[in-house]
Amino acid sequence: MLDWLRTLLLPAENPNITQSIVVIMLAVGTGIFFGRLKLGKITFGVSAVMFTGLILGHFGYRIETHILDFIRDFGLILFVYGIGLQVGPSFFSSFRNEGLKFNILAVSTVLLGGLITALLFHFTGLKIEDLVGIMSGSVTNTPGLGAAKNTIEELQHTFPGRPFNDPTIGYAITYPLGVFGIIGVVILSKILLKINPEAEMRRFRMAKINRELPLVHMKMRVTNPEFFGKSIFQATKDFGRPIVISRLKHSGSAAVQSPTADMLMRDRDVLMLVGLENDLKDFIAIVGRPSTDQFIESDEDIHSRNIFVTKASAIHKTLAELDLYNTYDLKVTRVFRAGREILPRPSLELFYGDKLRVIGAKDAIAEVEKIIGNSEKKLLEPDFLSLFGGLLLGVILGSIPIVIPNLPVPLKLGFAAGPLIVALLISRFGGISFIHSYINNGAIYFMKDFGICMFFAAVGIHAGDGFYENFVKYNGWMWLLYGSAITFIPLILMVIIGRFILKINYLQLAGIMSGSYTDPAALSFSTNYLDSDIPVQSYAQVYPLVTIFRIFVASLLILLLT
Repeated sequence: MLDWLRTLLLPAENPNITQSIVVIMLAVGTGIFFGRLKLGKITFGVSAVMFTGLILGHFGYRIETHILDFIRDFGLILFVYGIGLQVGPSFFSSFRNEGLKFNILAVSTVLLGGLITALLFHFTGLKIEDLVGIMSGSVTNTPGLGAAKNTIEELQHTFPGRPFNDPTIGYAITYPLGVFGIIGVVILSKILLKINPEAEMRRFRMAKINRELPLVHMKMRVTNPEFFGKSIFQATKDFGRPIVISRLKHSGSAAVQSPTADMLMRDRDVLMLVGLENDLKDFIAIVGRPSTDQFIESDEDIHSRNIFVTKASAIHKTLAELDLYNTYDLKVTRVFRAGREILPRPSLELFYGDKLRVIGAKDAIAEVEKIIGNSEKKLLEPDFLSLFGGLLLGVILGSIPIVIPNLPVPLKLGFAAGPLIVALLISRFGGISFIHSYINNGAIYFMKDFGICMFFAAVGIHAGDGFYENFVKYNGWMWLLYGSAITFIPLILMVIIGRFILKINYLQLAGIMSGSYTDPAALSFSTNYLDSDIPVQSYAQVYPLVTIFRIFVASLLILLLT
């Protein structure tokens, strides 16, 4: 009576579409469940889907071949595109601070891992496809494995009679080593270096205070006679540092106004300033003194409100082009973008999803909303035209053949690097034509985690088919030894160079270690073990460039050494 249920849930050698979908759901569902369980301070998160897929594959569960290929590739595309959109803004801005140093260290680790892989190829006699799989698993790099498989498919089309090994086998054998290897290095380095997380946190905060100051607002009263009768424009120009005078109240009056650039300052005027704290303190010391006037904050005459950029009439327009002040008597005091707070300037280009802090009359704000949009509901709705337009551009970029002399086939960025690069560029420039960079955080997290779950399920189930036999056949213990060299040698050198030569804060260094090996499980462990979210920031700073280099290294090793 329940034969239909047994057919649906039990392993099948040649599954149909329904059975394949059930297997994928089983792998993802059980993987997410076990990924939430804690082993001490370690949680594997979505990485556990890989392990449950291996187990299901080992016990005979299969996915129809064409469905498996689609799920694997489409999942990878969604994952890397989501990562690019998520970390793109902080990735580019970080290069103005310590990001360049972090990325040089991380990319050097990638290149060293590739060099070790090439040396193992020359001294062990293993095929390069197997070693690239071992390398990708040892550094838990999923896009690198995807790029390797794409490159092998290209070679198979060019040389149809030539046999190629599946790098997924080496990846599956060494993946656990990569996860636990990074965690082990984090634990041992903390103990050996006698790291005090609280002291490291204090060091980090002091460094950030000196490097990235937030925007603040202050009140002041004009008391310096040299500035009586001087225009707002001239006073800020002579000061020479970027500040915004958002409100002005004349002495003896309760009326608050948003001053024009040509408005003249009077004795005992009260000003509301916006800018960096030290800049504002210096300006106040020159022009007057701090004020405690409460009327300047009154919303009776002018109002403060946040407006979201959601209409095409404002997207990719500069603040000077919109000219909100002269047209609507409205002043923009701050711009919020991708978690960053930006001091507005006339040349600042607005992106879809930007949040503007404006002050002015209530009627004027209502008029400006008609131009800028301010539709929070629209921001919550996924823009599928932008999403799939960006994915299409990524696939096209990844499919462009790059002819390099002496290589057997043209090099392609593939489904991993193409969408990642497009997402980074879109997030950097706010979009391309109708394709916008803004996707709300919930949608990005869903797309990223859904994609990697699909990829892990497909790869795990495929690799689980004959996993034990392959482990015995290929002498899996030796492969784990080779993988250990790729995992630990670059990591140990990274800790030594990063800590003692580059003087990197250990909390940031833990994030760089996880980011260099693109390992979310190690990142999750680091944040819990060190009781800090700082590793997440440095992880995001190095992840994009590391991913691109791992993709290129995996592809080039196969093309050069096949």
